[in-house]
Amino acid sequence: MSSVSPGFAFVVFQTVIIIPFFTGTVFRSRMSDPERFTQRLLRINITLIEPLIVLWCVWELKFPVNVVVLPLAGLWLAICGLAAGMLAVLWLGLKKHQSLTFLLSTTLSNHGFTMGGFLCYLLLGEQGLGLAVIMVLYFIPYLYGFIFPSAKALLHTEHQPKLRDYLLDGRNMPLLALAAAAVLNMCNLRRPTVFFPINELLALSIALYYLTVGMNYRTARLRGMMWLHLSLAAIKFIAVPLGAIAFVHLFPVEHEIKSVILLQSCMPAAVYSVVTAVLFNLDAELAASLFVVNTGLFLVLVLPVVWLLAS
Repeated sequence: MSSVSPGFAFVVFQTVIIIPFFTGTVFRSRMSDPERFTQRLLRINITLIEPLIVLWCVWELKFPVNVVVLPLAGLWLAICGLAAGMLAVLWLGLKKHQSLTFLLSTTLSNHGFTMGGFLCYLLLGEQGLGLAVIMVLYFIPYLYGFIFPSAKALLHTEHQPKLRDYLLDGRNMPLLALAAAAVLNMCNLRRPTVFFPINELLALSIALYYLTVGMNYRTARLRGMMWLHLSLAAIKFIAVPLGAIAFVHLFPVEHEIKSVILLQSCMPAAVYSVVTAVLFNLDAELAASLFVVNTGLFLVLVLPVVWLLAS
């Protein structure tokens, strides 16, 4: 969407979030096996659509060496959330699948364009948006190189997966696409000058993810889950920001980079927590409930505070 304003692009992306989400909630009750249907959609997204997006966007990506601290900060925030989540799981006394689902929500945050990236643009301008894009480079290696293999290993206790199992797993295609794009980049091979529907693929990919959230969300799961939601909120909006403050004090950076790190540290749970729960047969309904409530708490309680402080 380079030919339109970021504000219009944000409206478009929010449209492909809201409509699929409510569509999923409506059609869930009309399907005999919504879980299997969403798994198929996600596999199409992860094995076909997302690898094309990653390959095209990373192929000729260039950024200064001095901002390499940004993806490191993103990885640090994910680790902070995971560590705090592990402590919370011990206190909450959750079952195995619930524990893994909760940990997904603690470690994966909405740093992308639909939340963190756009807020960086609104509060810090185009430079803030560019820095936010660089920061999110940690996400694909972390998700497909650590989260997916870990989920697979923990859930397949009858035999430990080997390296070839990870490499040949279609769910890791975006990571392979990232590696291929990095090789092409280092070899100075230019992208072909042809039309590539990047905006359309992005919109389709996001719509499929939020359709998955809608089809796995049930308001009934809100009852009896107060401590889960409060624990996740404390991790996302207190523990992780404190980790970010420690990071910028240990590694002094420029003001703009520091602002992006602190702003991104306040983001709610990511839709990929729901995606991963669906793909690996965890508690997808719990993941969807955590995602929806945590995002709502952010928009109502946290965002106004962040906006005032940033202003």
